Amino acid sequence: MSSDPDFSSAAAMLVEPARAAMLARLLDGRAWTATELSAAASIRPSTGSAHLSKLLALGWVEVLPQGRHRYYRLAGQEVAAFLESFARLAPDPEVRTPGERRASEALRHCRLCYDHLAGRVGVVWTEGLLAHGWLEASAAGYTATPAGRRGLVALGLAGFDETSEPVAGRTCMDWSERRLHIAGPLGRDLARGLLTLGWFQRDPRSRALWVTPLGREGYRRVFGRPLPEPPGSDPRG
Repeated sequence: MSSDPDFSSAAAMLVEPARAAMLARLLDGRAWTATELSAAASIRPSTGSAHLSKLLALGWVEVLPQGRHRYYRLAGQEVAAFLESFARLAPDPEVRTPGERRASEALRHCRLCYDHLAGRVGVVWTEGLLAHGWLEASAAGYTATPAGRRGLVALGLAGFDETSEPVAGRTCMDWSERRLHIAGPLGRDLARGLLTLGWFQRDPRSRALWVTPLGREGYRRVFGRPLPEPPGSDPRG
């Protein structure tokens, strides 16, 4: 008998395509009903409930009762980090329709990696913060510099206070860009603040994010450079 963890039981959670699709939907950091998750996986609600029971038993998801409804979400950052790490080893999905191509391009352009910005735009935001001196990188991860905290407070981002202790962040390897972006509490607070400001909007059908005109102009004003253009746009305007 081996005393090692049971890798096969954990791996089995990702073998079933429908279960993997449900986990991918939960990577947007929100809570969803069993019916909504079943629809995302294109399966019957009864089948979806069986899959969610297995994920609950393994501790990958948790359930939040709200009145007559039960909402499911990932059990925490550790589960999300594992799924994102696994995504770096997974092959790209086969794109068969124009709609699937647009959805794939939208995720690669900008998305939520559970609770922080990811994709091409997430990486550029991290690099902009570093180049501007608002973010400092170390072996332990990232911290906002005093200038960075003042700047983020001046932008009106909720959760930042230039007089408090620096909030720590960690590095996260972006599965589509193969470059680092900021995660951890600092990455979470940054994403929440930018969503509250209206610089980003959620795609209601996926974990993709849309950069609003306000967010595009705000980034250019602060960092003196443009954000990457969204898929299918004409850079000439």
